Amino acid sequence: MAAVDETVRLSARERRAWDGFNAAITMLTEHLERRLHEAGMSHAHYLVLAALAAAPDHTLRLHELACEARFSRSRLSHAVGRLAAAGWIRREACPSDKRGAFATLTPAGAEALRAATPARDAAVKQALFAALTEEQVDRLGEISDAVTGTLSGVCDAAREADGCAGGGQLR
Repeated sequence: MAAVDETVRLSARERRAWDGFNAAITMLTEHLERRLHEAGMSHAHYLVLAALAAAPDHTLRLHELACEARFSRSRLSHAVGRLAAAGWIRREACPSDKRGAFATLTPAGAEALRAATPARDAAVKQALFAALTEEQVDRLGEISDAVTGTLSGVCDAAREADGCAGGGQLR
């Protein structure tokens, strides 16, 4: 475990911002999960299907899919099993690498994603964007870019150690 400087503490201003951000992202994620569940899928499954939909030929190697969805390999393995059982993706062995496998979005999976996207969009608009002015939306985008820019180097280094070349864009 890395050494932690025990003297580093959040200021009152930082603590207030962190507590608010943490509560907002937790509540938004719960809201999104509920709305997608009503549409017939989990948020995790939505992310996997969206990553495959954006991929060339709607196909990715499983380790690439884990990187794109920002999932651990075990979390992805569970999701792939459930999505394949639902007929939304097809899992195929890699002919050139016996340990590798591909996931391909099926037409049924593309339809499920298409059907769930309005629920996802409505949930995000209702829970996030309805509460913000246009200027706040722009600032949120800038803040998000700054945070992901700071974290991308740290997270990408850890993901590269797991065999990922960079990280995906969550959808």
